[in-house]
Amino acid sequence: MGGSRLPIPDDAEAPQRDVRFIGAVAGRYALSGRRANAAGGAEIFACRLCSISPYMGVLVAPVIGRAGDRVTAHFDAFGILRGKVLRRVDSGFAFGIDGAEDERARLAAKIGWYKKHVLQQLPDRREHKRWAPRDPRSIITFGDSVQVPCFVIDVSCSGVAVSAAVTPEIDTPLAVGRIVGRVVRYLDVGFAVRFVMTQEAEAVEGRLLIR
Repeated sequence: MGGSRLPIPDDAEAPQRDVRFIGAVAGRYALSGRRANAAGGAEIFACRLCSISPYMGVLVAPVIGRAGDRVTAHFDAFGILRGKVLRRVDSGFAFGIDGAEDERARLAAKIGWYKKHVLQQLPDRREHKRWAPRDPRSIITFGDSVQVPCFVIDVSCSGVAVSAAVTPEIDTPLAVGRIVGRVVRYLDVGFAVRFVMTQEAEAVEGRLLIR
């Protein structure tokens, strides 16, 4: 199974020494202009970093800002990245990364280290009860037929964790893709859904996709 590839923006202004990583790295982000959450803080959403250089990042994300909106993103591998939304891409957005030359050099070093060391040590997802799907894009369908795009954080045979622009009440029935379940708990970046019926591991990702 595989979704459409995200277009990778050209870093036309980046120098030849630029280091780029193209792959999947889980993280979280917040956008300026979004309403505050119930605790008075910024809304935080899960995301997946698909491409990064010291000058630009590309995210698959459930909520997309307008060009010029400020974005703050965090990834364990690369730390906190701040910048501005440049443009929308397929199911996400590209953002320019702020930083002086010395900060960009440090980020380039992190990217290079990650490419060289971490990717070779990633375990096979079948070793884990939960895993990140190859394509994190899905749609939530509520009982009144309202549909909302969502980002799948991780999935198992019994449930799924998602991030979206909505936060349903606990025990709300809904479908994620074509799988029916109920909201069972809240997460820092979304909520968890328990499936009504246990899914086959080989089929669950395909049933989450709606195209």
